Amino acid sequence: MSEVVVDHRQATAQRNAAAILDAATRLLERGAALNMRAIAAEAGVSRPTLYAHYGTIGQVVEGVVARAVSASVAAIEAAEPAVGPADEALERVVAASWAQIAHFDAIAQGATEHVSTVAMHRTHAPIRAHVAELVARGQASGAFRSDLPADWLVTMSFALIHAAADHARARRVKRDEALALLLTSLRDLFAGGAR
Repeated sequence: MSEVVVDHRQATAQRNAAAILDAATRLLERGAALNMRAIAAEAGVSRPTLYAHYGTIGQVVEGVVARAVSASVAAIEAAEPAVGPADEALERVVAASWAQIAHFDAIAQGATEHVSTVAMHRTHAPIRAHVAELVARGQASGAFRSDLPADWLVTMSFALIHAAADHARARRVKRDEALALLLTSLRDLFAGGAR
């Protein structure tokens, strides 16, 4: 009998945690003010329930970002970063990432306000791992420059992708045009000293 009670409580806790993240996502997408009271109301949970799962808005938004990163990892894996020449794989990975950034734009904007740089780095670790493997493969094959550290190339690629998204949004550049510009910039970054 006690196993049933534990399973019921665990299922309820999982539903509440998901409802909280869903609520925060909706608020971010609407551009609404984000505070614990609004999140609890949107999720249909009490504030004590919200605080039992997440102590701060930053923790809630970090949870939202972690879910978005999981979806992005799936898209990157579908782009098959380990298949074919590294430079071609890079373009597929960037295109997949670009599509995900468009989908999660409101979350990205909210994250800059509520999530620390350290937490952002931590939540993006699975994506960074895929890109790092691709960079190592490209450097080993001679397709990517080796005069810069692999970690630097990974960090700069993330910076360029996010800066390109900001630029496209601010300047109202069509996403496909911005992607073409981004790919040109990344080709130069990755191949600059390769040969």
